[in-house]
Amino acid sequence: MAYIPRRVTRYSEAFKMQLVQELESGKFDSIEHARRTYGIGGTTTVQKWLKKYGRNDLRARIVHVQKPNEQDQVKKLKEEIKTLKEALAETQIQSLLNRSVYEVLCQEIGVDPEAFKKKANIRQSSKPSRRRPKKTK
Repeated sequence: MAYIPRRVTRYSEAFKMQLVQELESGKFDSIEHARRTYGIGGTTTVQKWLKKYGRNDLRARIVHVQKPNEQDQVKKLKEEIKTLKEALAETQIQSLLNRSVYEVLCQEIGVDPEAFKKKANIRQSSKPSRRRPKKTK
């Protein structure tokens, strides 16, 4: 499959400011209409120009309306996330420390850590099952 380079279009500052002025004056009923009229490819390009060169009243805003108890709940959830992240970090550190101690002990007694793990798994799996045997009729 052959590589086809992307076509990059650069717009002058004067063009950008003209388009923003036309949008603000009401020549276009929407940003999308202006974008299509001038053949601008990027979906957020004109919005970025509005942010940089124009008034902010044409840009869409995100407004969060919450009740006080919802705000408290969000705050509690954020605190819980922080606590859980700290606990996860602590357990990861403890696991790393345990693994390091395990490897040092294996080296001191002259045992290969991987071979020891395999033997320990065999011993654990050879223990009798606590399940009851199936009854046959």
